[in-house]
Amino acid sequence: MTLQDSHISLAHGNGGRYMRELIEEVFARHLSNGTLDTSADSVALSLPGQQIMFTTDGFTVQPLEFPGGSIGSLAVHGTTNDLAVSGADPLYLSLNAFIEEGFDVAQLERIVADLGRAAAEIGVSVAAGDTKVLPRGHGGGIYLATTGIGVFRHPGKLAMGEIREGDKMLVSGTIGDHGISVMLAREQFGLRGDILSDAASVLPLTQALRGIAGIRFMRDPTRGGLVSVAHEITRTAGLALTLNAPAIPVRPAVHTVCDMLGYDPYYLASEGRVVAVVAPDAAEEVLAAWQDLPDGRDAALIGEFRAGDAGTPVTLMTEVGGLRMLEELEDDPLPRIC
Repeated sequence: MTLQDSHISLAHGNGGRYMRELIEEVFARHLSNGTLDTSADSVALSLPGQQIMFTTDGFTVQPLEFPGGSIGSLAVHGTTNDLAVSGADPLYLSLNAFIEEGFDVAQLERIVADLGRAAAEIGVSVAAGDTKVLPRGHGGGIYLATTGIGVFRHPGKLAMGEIREGDKMLVSGTIGDHGISVMLAREQFGLRGDILSDAASVLPLTQALRGIAGIRFMRDPTRGGLVSVAHEITRTAGLALTLNAPAIPVRPAVHTVCDMLGYDPYYLASEGRVVAVVAPDAAEEVLAAWQDLPDGRDAALIGEFRAGDAGTPVTLMTEVGGLRMLEELEDDPLPRIC
């Protein structure tokens, strides 16, 4: 790298030589893949298939690098996972980077390199991008905004309106790993641990279900965790949901931190998991398909939908057989986790 400055200055966002060098020597160097043209105002994309899927997202995680990932890989996974759970194969990303004046260029390069590796691993091209430099104190170091484009490949319709009484809910792995990993990385409570973020592509998990009939809906349980997904589904589908606490996979270390600090793992973010709602006769086939994959070994059947009850839409069957209401999240217990 020949970029002379070790930290970002306002000149890196003024449209001149410093900005060109930043784009060419950091972003283009790690993200160039045959489609990224830093001299063009727009780019032509090849989009095979009939139905195009489109999504957008923003990322403000603190700290910017954490065990198991960084804001760079998180931006790729967060955006492409939204496409994957919608039944699409992700193809292209755009990237907007809002960089604070004074940001360390070496850290910037690590983040962009991490982003490039994550995109390459799932065959996604960063096709377009832009950078803006914010005055010192006006940002959290770096914010990223992304847009994703993919092609719909799932053989059937995926929608909350397809969910029926008696349908089953499954999750592809342990929950809350990302939220706890990020929190421990902040060292706000004097705690340290070896919990890795689960941030990863869920594309293999969603592709594994394409040959199985009865897949109603899929979602990745990011902000607000499992409970927020559950409330969104019950509210839209007009059904109630009972979750089975002993069946929900939570790592012992995550349980321990939650018990110490008063967090509830059911509300914590996961960034590499899929929640699927399936017809009753498809549940075991889905479970077997997921458990055959490296990221699905801890997959579990965790709940069942029943006739709607406006008073208790989401309940948890506890380990001792009691019922606990899981209220919709109101406060933000763990800010900037994605």
